[in-house]
Amino acid sequence: QVQLVESGGGLVQAGGSLRLSCAASGRALSNLLMAWFRQAPGKEREFVAGITWSARYVDSVKGRFTSSRDNAKNTVYLQMNSMKPEDTGVYYCAADRWGRTISTTPGPYDYWGQGTQVTVSS
Repeated sequence: QVQLVESGGGLVQAGGSLRLSCAASGRALSNLLMAWFRQAPGKEREFVAGITWSARYVDSVKGRFTSSRDNAKNTVYLQMNSMKPEDTGVYYCAADRWGRTISTTPGPYDYWGQGTQVTVSS
């Protein structure tokens, strides 16, 4: 069993930055494909970024968000810069124990964190 715990959410003004962390336990991070999703009120959960040995991003965050992983700390990060009000939502990290390619849909992911709220004010 894998446990994922996100941290780093909060309130930020438009144009500001936040860094989310997702600490994994129960399995080595190097054996997992990791991803970030977000969900705004009344909307479906949306893929934001995924990372294996490379990273993939949804178009709306390209050039602003960067995902990275520290296998020694069993932690993945999402650095969010130049934030916009439309980035507001609950951010979740997810792990796919069998993945070879990054899926942009939630279905293939086996483990999820509890989520952390990110609010961007205009």
